[in-house]
Amino acid sequence: MTGVDALTLLEKAALLTGGSVFGTRELPRRGVRSLLMADGPHGVRKQLGSADHLGIAASQEATCFPTAAAVANSWDPELAERVGAALGAEAAAQDVDVLLGPGLNIKRSPVGGRNFEYFSEDPLLSGKLAAGYVRGIQSQGVAACPKHFAANSQELRRMASDSIVDERTLREVYLSAFGIVVTEAHPRSIMSSYNLINGVYAHEDPFLLGTVLRDEWGFDGAVISDWGGSNDIVSAVEAGGTLEMPAAGLDSARQIVRAVRDGRLAEADLDARAAEVLRLIDDAREPGTAPAVDPDAHHRLARETAARSAVLLKNQDAVLPLAAGTRVAVIGDFALTPRYQGAGSSAVNPTRVDSVAELVGDSGLDPVAVLPGFRRDGRPDTELRDAALAAAGRADVTLLFLGLPEVAESEGMDRADLRLPDAQVELLTALAGSGARVVVVLAAGGVVEMPWLDSAQAVLHAYLSGQAGAGGVLDVLTGAVNPSGRLAETVPVTLGDTPMADHFPSEGQYAQYREGLYVGYRYFTTAGVPVAFPFGFGLSYTDFALSDLTATPESATVTVTNTGDRAGAHVAQVYARRRTPGVHRPTRTLAGFARVELAAGESRTVTIPLASFRHWDIATGAWQVESGTWTILAGSHVDDLPLSADVEVTGTVEPRTEALPEAYRTGQVAAVTDADFSALLGRPLPEPRRAGPLGVNDPLSAMEHAPSPLARLAYRILASRRAAADRKGAPDLNILFLLNMPFRAIGKMTNGMVSTEMVDGIVRIVNGHFFSGTGRTVAAFVRNWCANRRTAAQL
Repeated sequence: MTGVDALTLLEKAALLTGGSVFGTRELPRRGVRSLLMADGPHGVRKQLGSADHLGIAASQEATCFPTAAAVANSWDPELAERVGAALGAEAAAQDVDVLLGPGLNIKRSPVGGRNFEYFSEDPLLSGKLAAGYVRGIQSQGVAACPKHFAANSQELRRMASDSIVDERTLREVYLSAFGIVVTEAHPRSIMSSYNLINGVYAHEDPFLLGTVLRDEWGFDGAVISDWGGSNDIVSAVEAGGTLEMPAAGLDSARQIVRAVRDGRLAEADLDARAAEVLRLIDDAREPGTAPAVDPDAHHRLARETAARSAVLLKNQDAVLPLAAGTRVAVIGDFALTPRYQGAGSSAVNPTRVDSVAELVGDSGLDPVAVLPGFRRDGRPDTELRDAALAAAGRADVTLLFLGLPEVAESEGMDRADLRLPDAQVELLTALAGSGARVVVVLAAGGVVEMPWLDSAQAVLHAYLSGQAGAGGVLDVLTGAVNPSGRLAETVPVTLGDTPMADHFPSEGQYAQYREGLYVGYRYFTTAGVPVAFPFGFGLSYTDFALSDLTATPESATVTVTNTGDRAGAHVAQVYARRRTPGVHRPTRTLAGFARVELAAGESRTVTIPLASFRHWDIATGAWQVESGTWTILAGSHVDDLPLSADVEVTGTVEPRTEALPEAYRTGQVAAVTDADFSALLGRPLPEPRRAGPLGVNDPLSAMEHAPSPLARLAYRILASRRAAADRKGAPDLNILFLLNMPFRAIGKMTNGMVSTEMVDGIVRIVNGHFFSGTGRTVAAFVRNWCANRRTAAQL
């Protein structure tokens, strides 16, 4: 391995910025090769030909597994590790060195646009599952790169948004899952997020990358910026940011060299970052050494995963499972053209895609008709509706495949609401009114409101279930697989019931995390707000009973019995509730879980390690555990915890009270005032920036109100293209990225064509100074071109 000592100052600096869209910079004279990266939360996306970071162009075929939002419902870290191993094997076979995933940001709101890529609203569940993925990926000699670190909760203005969050909430909710992954699975890299956190960009945050990630968790790998997410390369190197991606060119390298020579950056920091890149290269598998993969075996694993992750939400009168020979009307466009993954950089070019329409004939069911029933774009179609009603009249059961259209969920945009399209709901209502027995199968990357629930006898939420999802769904519907999925997120009655409904996503400079600790079920259970389906909920075709709970401060032991007549799997869930007074916290939090596979009549006693007692103590600036009495609760979901056992915990501090507003002591955080949020933060709220000239960190969408008519025209063109794509029902990912992208990213995404100095000139043009801005930009272009030639020659 080439050591840092063998490299020149410029060579070390050059290693810290990408050489291509998905490759690191090579140093042939030093024997340092380039590393190849690929997106990979649920499948390898290795771009073919001229690469683009959003996956607009074609990518190499790979197995498209269910997305993280689906797999999370399995509550099965071992299954996650198997999927991770398959992802790693396919990446290795394609000579990919770093797989960019999994994504494990907390689902702060159910309308987060990228929720389909993330596991859960709970950090313990997210961390355990993500750790499984990382272990699996890295078992194949490929580096995993968990993302996006951290507090990356919305897509709107995602590259310019500042997450304002108190330190206790940040550590307990938004950092904890990453901490589990780093300490338990030891990923060789991690991806920083686009956003700022409390005024500092994540990729250059010494608290995030130094204090927490490296000092407290012991991470010694490479921190990779999200694509275009680097702001100040010198600040990043000093703080612990290793690699700026995708390809900012040699201007960044020159900035690092100048900073070292000027004494603004310690060469020791540069050496540490360069060593991290070299170590990532040294630990990588040699290209061409991986065995071939079996695409059929991976397709079968994808089908198994889809079946184990589907959540049965309703099964009135045991309409499911369907017996062989049942006459079914298969209705719904999603049965013919499945929606199996989300849109954006995670989109995989699948090796094949199954549909229910193609497989139902081999399922043992008797399909009397397979019809679209409705238009995917939501426009009413009486002819399709009437044909569906007629087919339902000839069937014993109608299988109605509903879901969110592609335009509703995508990287780069947040969901507008939680509703299914009206045309789909109207068809369901009409079918129910005709007397048909209807089984609804949902395809969506997250939760939906269900005011229509009474119109269906059964509801199976399959989430985005990957290329083999159709087979997995049919396995569950027919009973070949007993459903065992449990919700990894709460299904609210309405979006308005969530605590941040009136301020998510934030349209301004700041995303204020006013709800504090009360995210997902932590809010609903503490505030007493009814939900449609609680966190951890899921039905089975058999019955389970829990008994004999005992607990210590370290673990809980409980016996799980399958009291039904068929084999199945149950997720024993354990929550912790503090009984004695102390710092504010949710009424109960997930402390541990175990997925248990049982034959009919079988019992098994499981021991579950307990987390959840500690809290981040603001007074001491450290993790502490309050002494006192805790109740350990066990059951089937967060609202069904019939077993309890008290434990006495000898902590590190005595209980104390806080001078906090009542909203945070009671969890009633749906309408937190400025004063209350300021009290939680322990500092005044940041002042919004006053109107004035646009800056390099403003998003391109801000050109809507720019002084320059040319800039306003550019915005209108971008906005019109986005609107046109929305009308077609397919999001334009490039336009979404551009609208959210800050001006500075122009210099980070053009492989050296645009320098930081040129960006300043472009912004001057946008601010109405056309001639002086153009002059500066042209002069800077010439200087950058000449400098790049000199620097390239030196390398």
